[in-house]
Amino acid sequence: MKLDKNILKVICKNYRIILITGTNGKTTTTSMIYNILKDANELVITNSTGANMITGITSCFIENYSFGKHRKPRYAVIECDEANVSFFTEYATPEIIVITNLFRDQLDRYGEVYTTLNKILKGVEKTPLSTMVLNGDESLLGDLDLPNKIIYYGFNCSPLKNKKVNINADAKFCKKCKSPYKYNFITYNHLGDYYCENCGYKRPDLKYTLDEIKLQTPEKSLVSIDGAEYCINQPGIYNMYNALCAYSTARTCKISTDYIYDSLKKQQSSFGRQEIINIGDKKAKIILVKNPAGYDQAINTISLDNSTFNLAVLLNDNYADGRDVSWIWDVNFEKLSSLSIDKIMISGIRLYDIAVRLKIAGLPVENFILCKTYEKLVEEIKSCKLDTVYILATYTAMINLRKFLNAKGYIKKLW
Repeated sequence: MKLDKNILKVICKNYRIILITGTNGKTTTTSMIYNILKDANELVITNSTGANMITGITSCFIENYSFGKHRKPRYAVIECDEANVSFFTEYATPEIIVITNLFRDQLDRYGEVYTTLNKILKGVEKTPLSTMVLNGDESLLGDLDLPNKIIYYGFNCSPLKNKKVNINADAKFCKKCKSPYKYNFITYNHLGDYYCENCGYKRPDLKYTLDEIKLQTPEKSLVSIDGAEYCINQPGIYNMYNALCAYSTARTCKISTDYIYDSLKKQQSSFGRQEIINIGDKKAKIILVKNPAGYDQAINTISLDNSTFNLAVLLNDNYADGRDVSWIWDVNFEKLSSLSIDKIMISGIRLYDIAVRLKIAGLPVENFILCKTYEKLVEEIKSCKLDTVYILATYTAMINLRKFLNAKGYIKKLW
C-alpha cells in the first residue's frame, strides 16, 4: 500500500485555513486564535501539540478527517515552522497567513533573519489569494512585494519609553538602504515604530493597535486594544503581541469582540509556555527559551515578580535547539543579578556553558547547584525553601523534562 503524496491537498480541501508562522509566539498565538474561534462556536481544529513540520500538520488533518459532509464551514488553525510554509502552500491555500516576528533562531538551521524571511515568502508567493496578517512593528515585514491583501497590527505605545536599539538587536539596519533605523519607540529587540532617515522607509499604517498598557503582573496584563480594555491571562510584552495578533486575526474573520474579550481573559498556557506544574509542594513555571529576543522577554517577565524565588536554567544543543549555543552571550542575563533569587539550579547537556555565562553575568556562584540528571533537578526543586521556581529551558530540555515529570506522575498529559 502506498500513501498518496498529495493526500494533504485532499484532506484539507474543505477547511478555512489560518496558518501561523514566525520565529517567536507561534504556539501561543495559535492557541489563542483556536480558543477564540472555539468560544465563538465555530467548528475548528488545530495542531495543538506543536507538531509544526509538514508531517505533523498532515497528521493533524488525517486525525480530524471525516467522510461525511459538514454543513458549517470549519476552520483549521495551523502552526507552521518557518521553513515548512512552502511545503504546505504547495498543497493548500490558507485563507489567512499570519507572521508574528523574525528573530535570530537556530543559526545553523536558518542562518540570519533574511534567510528565514525568504523561506516564508517562498511559500507565500504560491498563495496570492491569502490575506496576510502581519506584525507592523517588524521592520522586515514592511513594504513586501506581494499581490496579497495585507493587514498590519502593532503597538501605539511604548512599554519602556525607549528609542535606542540594543547593540544585540537583530534587524537594526534599513532593509532598503542599510542605514541604521531610528525609532519613535521600541517595544523590544528591534520591534517598534521604526523609520529610516536616509530613504524614508517607515512602519506601515496599522489597522489594529495596542494603545495602552494599564497593568503588568507576573500572571497577566491589562491593555487597551482599539480603544477597549482587554485582560490577557498571560504575562509579558511578548504575550501582548501574541494576543494582539490573535485579536487582529479574529477580527479579520469577523469574530465579535465580545468573544475575543472573554477568550483572552481565560486563556490557559500552552505546554512549556508559562506552564505551571506542581512538583511536590512547589509551583514550577516552565518557560520555553530558544533565542536572545525571547530569552530577554522571559527575563523581563520574571522581573515583574518582586518576591524571592528559585530559578532553574536548562540548556541543550540538540538539533531542534540549534547546535550553536553562542547566542547565550547575547542574552541579558545581567538583569537576573539584580533580582532576589535563592537557589539557582543549572541543568541540560550544556550546563557548564550556561553556568559560566551566569557567573559572568554576576549571579552568586555559591547559589549554583549543577544537576546532571532530571532526577537530581526534581529533587532539588522539591527541597527548595521557597514555593516558586521559574524554569527557563530550551526546546528539547523542556520536552525531556516534561517527559520525565510525566513518567513520575507529576503531570498526567504529556502533550
